[in-house]
Amino acid sequence: MRVNMKEMVGKQAATYIESGMTVGLGTGSTAYYFVEEIGRRVKEEGLDIIGVTTSKRTKEQAEKLGIPLKSVDEVDFIDVTVDGADEIAPDFSGIKGGGGALLMEKIVATPTKEYIWVVDESKMVEQLGAFKLPVEVVQYGADRLYRVFESKGYKPSFRLTEQGDRFVTDMKNFIIDLDLGKINNPVALGDELKAMTGVVDHGLFNGMVNKVIVAGKDGVKIVEAKD
Repeated sequence: MRVNMKEMVGKQAATYIESGMTVGLGTGSTAYYFVEEIGRRVKEEGLDIIGVTTSKRTKEQAEKLGIPLKSVDEVDFIDVTVDGADEIAPDFSGIKGGGGALLMEKIVATPTKEYIWVVDESKMVEQLGAFKLPVEVVQYGADRLYRVFESKGYKPSFRLTEQGDRFVTDMKNFIIDLDLGKINNPVALGDELKAMTGVVDHGLFNGMVNKVIVAGKDGVKIVEAKD
Protein backbone atom coordinates (compact mmCIF):
# COMPACT_ATOMS: atom_id res chain seq x y z
CA MET A 1 0.00 0.00 0.00
CA ARG A 2 1.37 3.37 -0.93
CA VAL A 3 2.21 5.52 2.06
CA ASN A 4 -0.53 8.05 1.25
CA MET A 5 -3.13 5.23 1.44
CA LYS A 6 -1.86 4.24 4.87
CA GLU A 7 -2.01 7.87 5.90
CA MET A 8 -5.57 8.14 4.55
CA VAL A 9 -6.94 5.22 6.61
CA GLY A 10 -4.96 6.31 9.68
CA LYS A 11 -6.52 9.77 9.50
CA GLN A 12 -9.96 8.28 8.80
CA ALA A 13 -9.71 6.18 11.97
CA ALA A 14 -8.78 9.29 13.97
CA THR A 15 -12.18 10.82 13.15
CA TYR A 16 -13.74 8.32 15.61
CA ILE A 17 -11.77 9.83 18.49
CA GLU A 18 -13.34 12.53 20.67
CA SER A 19 -12.23 14.42 23.77
CA GLY A 20 -12.76 12.52 27.01
CA MET A 21 -11.89 9.13 25.48
CA THR A 22 -9.29 6.61 26.53
CA VAL A 23 -7.69 5.43 23.28
CA GLY A 24 -5.63 2.35 22.46
CA LEU A 25 -2.73 3.33 20.19
CA GLY A 26 -1.78 0.50 17.83
CA THR A 27 1.59 -0.54 16.45
CA GLY A 28 2.75 -0.83 12.83
CA SER A 29 3.13 1.14 9.63
CA THR A 30 -0.57 2.05 9.24
CA ALA A 31 -1.38 2.62 12.93
CA TYR A 32 1.64 4.97 12.92
CA TYR A 33 -0.36 7.51 10.89
CA PHE A 34 -3.33 7.22 13.26
CA VAL A 35 -1.05 8.05 16.20
CA GLU A 36 0.50 10.95 14.25
CA GLU A 37 -2.95 12.39 13.52
CA ILE A 38 -4.01 12.04 17.18
CA GLY A 39 -0.81 13.87 18.16
CA ARG A 40 -1.59 16.65 15.69
CA ARG A 41 -5.12 17.03 17.07
CA VAL A 42 -3.86 17.10 20.68
CA LYS A 43 -1.46 19.89 19.78
CA GLU A 44 -3.53 21.93 17.32
CA GLU A 45 -7.15 21.27 18.35
CA GLY A 46 -6.75 20.68 22.08
CA LEU A 47 -8.05 17.10 21.78
CA ASP A 48 -8.20 15.81 25.35
CA ILE A 49 -7.61 12.06 25.47
CA ILE A 50 -5.61 9.46 27.36
CA GLY A 51 -3.57 7.06 25.23
CA VAL A 52 -2.73 3.44 26.06
CA THR A 53 0.12 2.05 23.97
CA THR A 54 0.67 -1.42 22.52
CA SER A 55 4.48 -1.40 22.21
CA LYS A 56 7.61 0.46 23.26
CA ARG A 57 7.81 1.85 19.74
CA THR A 58 4.33 3.39 19.92
CA LYS A 59 4.99 4.67 23.45
CA GLU A 60 8.07 6.55 22.22
CA GLN A 61 6.10 7.97 19.27
CA ALA A 62 3.21 9.12 21.50
CA GLU A 63 5.54 10.71 24.05
CA LYS A 64 7.30 12.70 21.31
CA LEU A 65 3.90 13.93 20.09
CA GLY A 66 2.85 14.99 23.59
CA ILE A 67 -0.07 12.53 23.88
CA PRO A 68 -0.91 11.96 27.60
CA LEU A 69 -0.45 8.27 28.42
CA LYS A 70 -1.53 5.74 31.02
CA SER A 71 -0.62 2.07 31.27
CA VAL A 72 -3.31 -0.54 30.65
CA ASP A 73 -3.18 -1.31 34.40
CA GLU A 74 -4.35 2.21 35.24
CA VAL A 75 -7.59 2.10 33.22
CA ASP A 76 -10.76 0.01 33.60
CA PHE A 77 -11.74 0.19 29.95
CA ILE A 78 -10.62 1.68 26.63
CA ASP A 79 -13.18 3.47 24.45
CA VAL A 80 -11.56 2.89 21.06
CA THR A 81 -8.40 1.06 19.95
CA VAL A 82 -7.04 1.45 16.42
CA ASP A 83 -4.48 -1.05 15.16
CA GLY A 84 -3.29 -2.76 11.99
CA ALA A 85 -3.72 -6.42 10.98
CA ASP A 86 -1.79 -8.85 8.77
CA GLU A 87 -4.74 -10.91 7.46
CA ILE A 88 -8.51 -10.63 7.87
CA ALA A 89 -10.97 -13.36 6.86
CA PRO A 90 -14.62 -12.79 5.84
CA ASP A 91 -15.78 -13.78 9.37
CA PHE A 92 -13.52 -11.01 10.78
CA SER A 93 -11.10 -13.40 12.42
CA GLY A 94 -7.61 -12.05 11.85
CA ILE A 95 -3.89 -12.61 12.23
CA LYS A 96 -1.76 -9.97 13.91
CA GLY A 97 1.78 -9.93 15.22
CA GLY A 98 3.90 -9.41 12.13
CA GLY A 99 5.53 -6.54 14.02
CA GLY A 100 6.09 -8.66 17.11
CA ALA A 101 3.72 -6.78 19.46
CA LEU A 102 0.82 -9.27 19.46
CA LEU A 103 0.69 -9.85 23.24
CA MET A 104 0.53 -6.17 24.21
CA GLU A 105 -1.89 -5.54 21.32
CA LYS A 106 -4.22 -8.28 22.59
CA ILE A 107 -3.98 -7.08 26.20
CA VAL A 108 -5.04 -3.58 25.10
CA ALA A 109 -7.74 -4.90 22.73
CA THR A 110 -9.43 -7.02 25.41
CA PRO A 111 -10.94 -4.17 27.54
CA THR A 112 -11.72 -2.09 24.41
CA LYS A 113 -15.33 -1.15 23.64
CA GLU A 114 -14.75 -0.39 19.93
CA TYR A 115 -11.83 -2.16 18.28
CA ILE A 116 -10.91 -0.87 14.80
CA TRP A 117 -8.39 -2.30 12.32
CA VAL A 118 -6.85 -0.14 9.60
CA VAL A 119 -5.53 -2.08 6.59
CA ASP A 120 -5.08 -2.05 2.84
CA GLU A 121 -7.27 -4.31 0.70
CA SER A 122 -4.48 -6.89 0.21
CA LYS A 123 -4.98 -7.91 3.87
CA MET A 124 -8.57 -9.01 3.21
CA VAL A 125 -8.34 -12.73 2.40
CA GLU A 126 -10.73 -15.64 1.84
CA GLN A 127 -8.98 -17.83 4.42
CA LEU A 128 -6.35 -17.18 7.09
CA GLY A 129 -2.97 -18.90 7.03
CA ALA A 130 -0.87 -17.64 4.11
CA PHE A 131 0.63 -15.14 6.57
CA LYS A 132 2.69 -17.05 9.13
CA LEU A 133 0.93 -17.27 12.49
CA PRO A 134 3.03 -15.78 15.31
CA VAL A 135 3.02 -17.59 18.64
CA GLU A 136 4.63 -15.82 21.60
CA VAL A 137 6.40 -18.28 23.91
CA VAL A 138 8.43 -17.94 27.09
CA GLN A 139 12.14 -18.44 26.54
CA TYR A 140 12.37 -21.38 28.94
CA GLY A 141 11.25 -24.49 27.08
CA ALA A 142 10.91 -22.70 23.73
CA ASP A 143 12.90 -25.33 21.86
CA ARG A 144 10.71 -28.09 23.28
CA LEU A 145 7.61 -26.23 22.04
CA TYR A 146 9.28 -25.78 18.66
CA ARG A 147 9.67 -29.56 18.42
CA VAL A 148 6.02 -30.06 19.43
CA PHE A 149 4.91 -27.69 16.64
CA GLU A 150 7.22 -29.54 14.24
CA SER A 151 5.67 -32.90 15.18
CA LYS A 152 2.20 -31.48 14.47
CA GLY A 153 3.29 -30.42 10.98
CA TYR A 154 2.97 -26.69 11.76
CA LYS A 155 6.29 -25.80 10.05
CA PRO A 156 7.65 -23.60 12.85
CA SER A 157 10.51 -21.12 12.66
CA PHE A 158 11.93 -18.89 15.36
CA ARG A 159 11.61 -15.23 14.44
CA LEU A 160 15.09 -13.73 14.06
CA THR A 161 16.57 -10.24 14.15
CA GLU A 162 18.52 -8.81 11.23
CA GLN A 163 21.66 -9.94 13.06
CA GLY A 164 20.38 -13.53 13.10
CA ASP A 165 19.64 -13.69 16.83
CA ARG A 166 16.27 -14.79 18.16
CA PHE A 167 13.85 -11.86 18.21
CA VAL A 168 12.82 -10.89 21.76
CA THR A 169 9.47 -9.16 22.30
CA ASP A 170 8.89 -6.14 24.56
CA MET A 171 7.67 -8.69 27.14
CA LYS A 172 11.00 -10.59 26.82
CA ASN A 173 9.56 -13.63 25.04
CA PHE A 174 10.43 -15.41 21.79
CA ILE A 175 8.14 -15.69 18.76
CA ILE A 176 7.70 -18.91 16.82
CA ASP A 177 6.04 -18.34 13.43
CA LEU A 178 3.90 -21.20 12.10
CA ASP A 179 3.76 -21.59 8.31
CA LEU A 180 0.32 -23.22 8.18
CA GLY A 181 -0.76 -22.29 4.65
CA LYS A 182 -4.46 -22.55 5.57
CA ILE A 183 -6.22 -22.29 8.92
CA ASN A 184 -9.54 -24.10 8.67
CA ASN A 185 -10.77 -23.39 12.19
CA PRO A 186 -9.12 -20.33 13.78
CA VAL A 187 -11.08 -20.65 17.04
CA ALA A 188 -10.12 -24.31 17.61
CA LEU A 189 -6.49 -23.62 16.71
CA GLY A 190 -6.42 -20.60 19.02
CA ASP A 191 -7.80 -22.68 21.88
CA GLU A 192 -5.28 -25.47 21.21
CA LEU A 193 -2.31 -23.09 21.20
CA LYS A 194 -3.47 -21.16 24.27
CA ALA A 195 -3.76 -24.40 26.26
CA MET A 196 -0.11 -25.34 25.64
CA THR A 197 2.17 -24.68 28.62
CA GLY A 198 4.83 -22.16 27.62
CA VAL A 199 2.64 -20.42 25.03
CA VAL A 200 1.87 -16.92 26.29
CA ASP A 201 -0.47 -16.02 23.43
CA HIS A 202 -0.89 -16.23 19.67
CA GLY A 203 -1.65 -13.92 16.77
CA LEU A 204 -5.20 -15.16 16.11
CA PHE A 205 -7.65 -12.41 17.01
CA ASN A 206 -11.03 -14.17 16.85
CA GLY A 207 -14.30 -12.30 17.35
CA MET A 208 -12.57 -9.18 18.62
CA VAL A 209 -12.75 -6.51 15.91
CA ASN A 210 -15.82 -4.26 15.47
CA LYS A 211 -14.87 -2.25 12.40
CA VAL A 212 -12.30 -2.49 9.59
CA ILE A 213 -11.21 0.57 7.62
CA VAL A 214 -9.88 -0.66 4.27
CA ALA A 215 -7.85 1.38 1.79
CA GLY A 216 -7.98 0.32 -1.83
CA LYS A 217 -7.64 1.66 -5.35
CA ASP A 218 -11.21 3.00 -5.12
CA GLY A 219 -10.54 4.88 -1.88
CA VAL A 220 -11.46 4.05 1.70
CA LYS A 221 -14.33 1.80 2.76
CA ILE A 222 -15.56 0.95 6.24
CA VAL A 223 -16.70 -2.60 6.96
CA GLU A 224 -18.67 -3.33 10.13
CA ALA A 225 -18.30 -6.73 11.75
CA LYS A 226 -21.60 -8.42 12.54
CA ASP A 227 -22.22 -9.15 16.21
